[in-house]
Amino acid sequence: MMPISMLAQSTLQGTVSDNTSGEPIPGVNVIVEGTSNGTSTDMDGNFTLANVKKGDRIVFSYIGYSNQSVDYTGQTNLKVSLNEDSTQLQEVVVIGYGTTTKKDATGAVSVVSSKDFNKGAIGTADQLLTGRSPGVRITNNGGQPDAAPNIRIRGGSSISAQNNPLIVIDGIPMDFVNPAGVGNPLSIVNPNDIESFTVLKDASATAIYGSRASNGVIIITTKKGTSGAPKFSYSANVAVGKATNRVNMMDGPTFAKFIRENYGNRPEIVNKLGIADPANPGNRILYNTDWQDAILRTSIMTDNNFSASAKLFDVLPMRASIGYMRNEGLVKTNDYERYTASLKFTPTFFDDHLKLDINAKGTRVQKNTIDEASVLAGSLNMDPTKPIYAPGTENNFGGYYQNTTESNPLDFDGQYNPVNLLMERRRPENVDKLLANIQADYKLHFFPDLRVIVNAGIEGSRASMTEKYSDKAFATYQISNSGGFVFNPGVNFKETQHITNKTLDTYLAYTKNLSGFVTRVDAQAGHTYQSFVNDGHKDNYRYNLDTGLREAIVNPQNLNNRYYNKTVLESYFGRLNVDLADKYLLTFTMRADGSSLFRKDNRWGYFPAAALAWRITDEDFLKNNQTLTNLKLRLGYGLTGQQDITQVAGYYPTSALFDPGDVNGQYLPGYNTYNPIAFNDKLKWETTTTYNVGLDFAFLKNDVISGSVDVYQRDTKDLLVRTFVPPGQYLTNEIIQNVGTMTNKGVELDLRVKPITTEDFSWEVLGNISYNLGEITNLKDVTMIEASESGLPVQTGVKLARHAVGQQPYSAYVFEQLYDESGHPIVGAYKDRNGDGAITNDDKYFEALRPNWTYGFSTTFTYKNLDLTTSFHGQIGGKVYNSVKLVGGWKERVLPNNSNSLNNVLDFYDGAADPRFNTIVGNVPLSDYYLEDASFLRCDNITLGYRFKEVTKYGSIRVYAAVNNAFIITKYSGQDPENFNALDNNFYPRPRLYSFGLNFDF
Repeated sequence: MMPISMLAQSTLQGTVSDNTSGEPIPGVNVIVEGTSNGTSTDMDGNFTLANVKKGDRIVFSYIGYSNQSVDYTGQTNLKVSLNEDSTQLQEVVVIGYGTTTKKDATGAVSVVSSKDFNKGAIGTADQLLTGRSPGVRITNNGGQPDAAPNIRIRGGSSISAQNNPLIVIDGIPMDFVNPAGVGNPLSIVNPNDIESFTVLKDASATAIYGSRASNGVIIITTKKGTSGAPKFSYSANVAVGKATNRVNMMDGPTFAKFIRENYGNRPEIVNKLGIADPANPGNRILYNTDWQDAILRTSIMTDNNFSASAKLFDVLPMRASIGYMRNEGLVKTNDYERYTASLKFTPTFFDDHLKLDINAKGTRVQKNTIDEASVLAGSLNMDPTKPIYAPGTENNFGGYYQNTTESNPLDFDGQYNPVNLLMERRRPENVDKLLANIQADYKLHFFPDLRVIVNAGIEGSRASMTEKYSDKAFATYQISNSGGFVFNPGVNFKETQHITNKTLDTYLAYTKNLSGFVTRVDAQAGHTYQSFVNDGHKDNYRYNLDTGLREAIVNPQNLNNRYYNKTVLESYFGRLNVDLADKYLLTFTMRADGSSLFRKDNRWGYFPAAALAWRITDEDFLKNNQTLTNLKLRLGYGLTGQQDITQVAGYYPTSALFDPGDVNGQYLPGYNTYNPIAFNDKLKWETTTTYNVGLDFAFLKNDVISGSVDVYQRDTKDLLVRTFVPPGQYLTNEIIQNVGTMTNKGVELDLRVKPITTEDFSWEVLGNISYNLGEITNLKDVTMIEASESGLPVQTGVKLARHAVGQQPYSAYVFEQLYDESGHPIVGAYKDRNGDGAITNDDKYFEALRPNWTYGFSTTFTYKNLDLTTSFHGQIGGKVYNSVKLVGGWKERVLPNNSNSLNNVLDFYDGAADPRFNTIVGNVPLSDYYLEDASFLRCDNITLGYRFKEVTKYGSIRVYAAVNNAFIITKYSGQDPENFNALDNNFYPRPRLYSFGLNFDF
């Protein structure tokens, strides 16, 4: 009986969780050592293992974690916590046209997984990554619901050409062109569907993408299905947003006081305060209107997502999700709705010889947008003694107050009521977008070391927008024989657009583990083809007083108002990875790219790369070292190319083409003439060479301290730059040319520290810091060129920044302001830097605008089921130009300027502006007085959550509260120092969001 009782078998249940975060780990392998008896954990980390007996050893294993073994002594329930283990370094890293592991990676690659994402109310995918990867600077244009992100990896490599990184979603390289109506290109993918970001930085990592990879690559991998029991997840979030920092303008009484104190002897100015009393026109009624408050609101954001993962029919792993988000902007009527759906299948056939990866993501965006910049400017300009709505029942502007000329109450005087513009104008924009691909990976039956991979994908969008005014809308100038401003109800603008981009990758992959000095060979070689087609139609309308009809405005250079653009890229690539003695890693990459943007003799670019890595801790003298648990040295070199100049040179910049001439300027009646389009048939590839040295490290048991440090240099030659040319040579005075060189040098540090890790309590800190210094080293025949994106809100054509030889790209070119003994600016006085006794442009100097130092860090505390996470990011240095102070910080701005309106100003009494500035004529706009330190530390989010693990028998619920954009520490006196182009002008405020949410996993 005793041997029989000893062999009695039982059932063991338990839970597996992450020892740092306390989160359950799904998919953990649970197996009886030495047998095939095993199972895996479900979505909540739970498992049930049958047929176990005393004396069995249960092994728990999961990629990226240390294996843990437990002896079975008759327990009925186990709680197991796994520790991350970078010494194994088996975490899969997605790279171009394949995968590798952290252990085998030779390039500068940064991985941000879902557990390290930013938390709280997240509207778009880029917000998950902000501040999380060294060398990656993400700056949104403002607080709009779909604000376009400016993403720079290691500072960017070009001047006039494309500087955004290539975005690859589940194997499909995205277009750089956004559909009409889409501000953020990453809105195509629901943040809740993302599994990880992989950032490729140096050329040895990016060269496999060749012509589109000079500015780095961000690979987005979405979540996959399960091979176990069906799993479901539902998340809901509601957030309330507030504008935290408004511009300090004068209110009504203060403004009236200012006018009377400074212009009391000018009744024609004083009498413009307020409005005439309808009951007694001799009196003036003064209001106190906060125009910023009138256009802003408390915003509400809701986000709901549902996903299901299962293995259908026991052979078809799948994951499906749907999502709906509604996000109100802080500016009234700026509404954004997004519907998303995704479907992923990952089946295998023929004993895993054939693997399919089928992805489909659909997005519908519906939004109403207005000219936010004009509305925000109007709220700072409008006289605060005027009302929003005019008193009385009779009004020519639908009840809204509107300034008019003295001679005609129907004649709009040029300063609009921003609430009228906001509420009586609509611009509904609708975009449907599809991203889909199917990838077949076939391992040959007769030669299993060789695989054939075919990936076919499509990125398509259909966009439409219509701009129209109600019959209460502000007046706009329209065609008439008499001229003037007239009511303009009805449709003003329409656009439809179809974008269809196709991708086809075909390549071979060979992988072989060997014995001897060469321990592994991994190689790929293949061909890729991409076409980008942008086909659209625009119509502008106007109201003709003479006919009383609305009519379409015909563009004489495009008679049917249609546009059609196409570019094509064709490439051949190869990569060879060789492991020597299981500790030396070699990578060789070569890609040849052909672009339709260049002529035949300059069409092809060739981009080689090589990398070497040495796993030092695999050497005999460091094996099993308990202090230094991982040390790997990486060296990389490579070339990448740049050809995307469509945004500044069009789609056919090297071809001799013609436009139809103006219909009103034909030489012969009844005949069309054509005008030649400027072109440059000598354009060729812009090429960037990158050198990188990196060190990966980890210390102490369970890698208490781990991270990496990289040092790099990037040299770009044959810069594609828009420069001036002598008249008569290129049919224009400015054209894209290959001129000059530039360099970027930098250092990056990524660090993870786990000071405390116990069964109930853990503390983890993530941090990164980066330094990048760019310099333009040559511009051929000139010493500087204007940065077109740096226009100041004064006279047309005044640019703040230059790209100059010997300076950092995009540096301010300004005069040095002089100050009195009290530290106040002496208006119009600047330093004579060259000592010639006169203030000229030769006295200007350069001031770098973009920061050299960027950083981010987060900390996570967990105690049993409770977790607290905070995330921060910021920059050190850089400058921001306070355009608000320039536009509204001078006293004579209050006076009418070609209109019948007074203009509001910054509150001189409260120190928002210096009263010494009466005007801003002359050199004042280009004074460094308006440049301020742009350093800041922003708390991106604070999140407190609690997981009820056994709230139901079906699963667990996590509830959390969060605040996003919690606070910012800065010396900047304006609204917000975080501005990519360093111009704080008509800034859309970033909301502070207070949110509450739940996640239900079952």
